[in-house]
Amino acid sequence: MPLNATIPRPQTLKANVESDPYGLSSSYKTESDLDKIKANSSRKRALSRTHAASSSQNPAPSGDRPGPKRDARKLRGFYENQNAAIERMLKSVEEHRAEARQEYGDGQLKFRIAIYGSLAANIVLTALQLYAAISSGSLSLFTTMADAIFDPLSNLTLIFSNRAIERVDPRRFPAGKARLETVGNIVFCFLMTSVSLIIIAFAAQELSGGNKARDFHLPSVISVCAAFLTKFSLFLFCWSIKDKYSQINILWQDHRNDLLINGFGILTSVGGSKLEWWLDPMGAILLSLLVSFIWLRTAFNEFLLLVGVVASVDMQQLITYVCLTHSPVIQGIDTVRVYHSGPRLIAEVDIVMDPSGTLSETHDIAEELQFKLESLPDIERAYVHIDYETTHKPEHAYKKDL
Repeated sequence: MPLNATIPRPQTLKANVESDPYGLSSSYKTESDLDKIKANSSRKRALSRTHAASSSQNPAPSGDRPGPKRDARKLRGFYENQNAAIERMLKSVEEHRAEARQEYGDGQLKFRIAIYGSLAANIVLTALQLYAAISSGSLSLFTTMADAIFDPLSNLTLIFSNRAIERVDPRRFPAGKARLETVGNIVFCFLMTSVSLIIIAFAAQELSGGNKARDFHLPSVISVCAAFLTKFSLFLFCWSIKDKYSQINILWQDHRNDLLINGFGILTSVGGSKLEWWLDPMGAILLSLLVSFIWLRTAFNEFLLLVGVVASVDMQQLITYVCLTHSPVIQGIDTVRVYHSGPRLIAEVDIVMDPSGTLSETHDIAEELQFKLESLPDIERAYVHIDYETTHKPEHAYKKDL
């Protein structure tokens, strides 16, 4: 989303020499600069049309001509992303912390509403969908019922994991319990996949038996439609804060999946009773396969966080810039590694300092840098190593064997 859609874009980016020793602010594009890109694009487009009209009475279709308007959008998007990167790097660590605390405080009420509201809604919807499945006998609605039964269980898992993360004994868990959140998400993903496989087995058995069509049951369809509307409301609410909390992101994905499941389940259940009997079990199989694919993909992404996938380029750039501007005594950066440890990040940096410096001086600078990095949002631990040259082999190379 463009920056000017969220906050007013400053006409100039003010930065002093200490916070901007590399002159990043000089590359910042103001709103007027971005408007010039649009104006130049319009002028080039007009000239292109004039040239095409003068060269031929039958100009080529617009799809065959180059698209300066599209190119201008890409160029503007590039500069907006560059502006965001410059603003992010020129902010002090204290400003990053203040923003994170403000977002965390502002989102706590929404976080609790999303967690406990989803739990209450899922308990009610479980009863509704249980009635719909039993009264109709539709396998498609049994698929939606099985998904609904596990929804409150998933909510309880998220609630208990969140409490366990907040109540940690540092002597027993020196690194905290933040990874428990990712483990809980993975367990939930595999529970949903297991239920889907059970539904597939029942649906395949019904297809092989050649059962006849069941009667259409209107109250069951109405119950599932009510569940669909409720899930749609929860989906919209969780969407606003899904990027701040990984637990809410899992909930949002669950509501999104439920919308697909309930909507498709209604269609195949009605189709099985009104059109062809096999539409109902076949729909249950397709729904279960869809659910399995979605949750296995989610589990794979959570596994990557647990294994230690590399952090985003934006975070690596920020860590590098903080290290370079921490102290004039730092002569360079040898290595920067930032990777996930569950939902949070581990940073490893090797800084280059004068070999003739005293131990106390180099230690104090490295320790201050470590504290600064660990105070950044999402950084769980930071390890700062000191080098005096950059021509050696990496000290912490990946080892394939023990």
